[in-house]
Amino acid sequence: MARLPGFLARAAAGSAHAARVLAGTAPADVTSRAALARLPLTRKSDLIAAQAEAPPFAGLNGVPVASLARIFVSPGPIHEPQGQGVDTFRFARALHATGLRAGDILQNCFAYHFTPAGFMLEGGARALGCPVIPAGTGNTEAQARAMAHLRPRAYSGTPDFLKTVLERADELGLDVSSLRLGHVSGGPYLPALRRYYGDRGLTVLQSYATAECGVIAYESEAREGLILDEEVIVEIVRPGTGDPVAEGEVGEVVVTVFDEAYPLLRFATGDLSAFLPGASPCGRTNARLRGWMGRADQAAKVRGLFVRPEMVAEIARQCAAPGRLRLVLSEDGGRDRMELRAEAAEDEGLRRRLSEALQSVTRLRGEVALVPPGSLPNDGRVVDDTRPLPA
Repeated sequence: MARLPGFLARAAAGSAHAARVLAGTAPADVTSRAALARLPLTRKSDLIAAQAEAPPFAGLNGVPVASLARIFVSPGPIHEPQGQGVDTFRFARALHATGLRAGDILQNCFAYHFTPAGFMLEGGARALGCPVIPAGTGNTEAQARAMAHLRPRAYSGTPDFLKTVLERADELGLDVSSLRLGHVSGGPYLPALRRYYGDRGLTVLQSYATAECGVIAYESEAREGLILDEEVIVEIVRPGTGDPVAEGEVGEVVVTVFDEAYPLLRFATGDLSAFLPGASPCGRTNARLRGWMGRADQAAKVRGLFVRPEMVAEIARQCAAPGRLRLVLSEDGGRDRMELRAEAAEDEGLRRRLSEALQSVTRLRGEVALVPPGSLPNDGRVVDDTRPLPA
């Protein structure tokens, strides 16, 4: 927080988007989480249209385009600028927590084509003094043969691809016993995979990162949650709003990144997570996330109209709802059914106000159920679509 006002002032001077975000706010006044939470969100879901209207970056870059090191094109498309420097995505700390040390060879199986993932991990490895095999994705047999010949100590890539490479090496009778470590991201790291790698004597830890933010949080040897990177401020907000939730409650991950070239301010990732209480047993003292817990974008179509989390937030605001709200969508005899569940003691007046607000905000009729306080799941879900998927 001590660094934040100066960073915001530089961001507003260099980035047209940051200047718009800070319009009417003096950077010197943003010295607390409460003050930061008053700034508007920048939504990942809005970047495609914004960049199409104002190429190349919709004013999000904090330095001139000509001074950038790289320009990436992620699916969408969304374009991300990379500034000068070795480890601009800050992966060195995450790789160090996995166990990499200077001189360890890393076989990097993240993509180098258009997207930043390959360069993210390579930058972190180079900052640690680790030689990198820029293996990229696919080519399983070539990956296995390179691993056997070049004897890397560590792998980086998606969680499941390492298993594919190891199984191919087994089929070919190749010795890949040099591999002892793995750092994975970009997909679900399932318990069965953890057991598989553990049974092979491998230490494989994960990180949570995005193309825009770089690394946000990483796993340590304690394997209890993901520790926040020291170059970001993370908030957990109620989906559909920019309002921080109570400690431990699931919500959308919002990130402010201390990156002069790409100064993202309150960047809403669309991902769900929650803070874990206390500090990690490994001794690192920064806050921890529970990990990736799904997507916050819960928009669903009901009778031809979309309902969205921000609509539920507006209903809560209009009615001063005391607890969580959850809009449950179901099917009854081939017809869409909508029920707004609200945590509150029985109150006919509140029930009526919720019903009226539900119809006014969504333009759809639905039922209202008042449920005991604390009874709705703490999973960040605001619109819960339980209807069966089409065949």
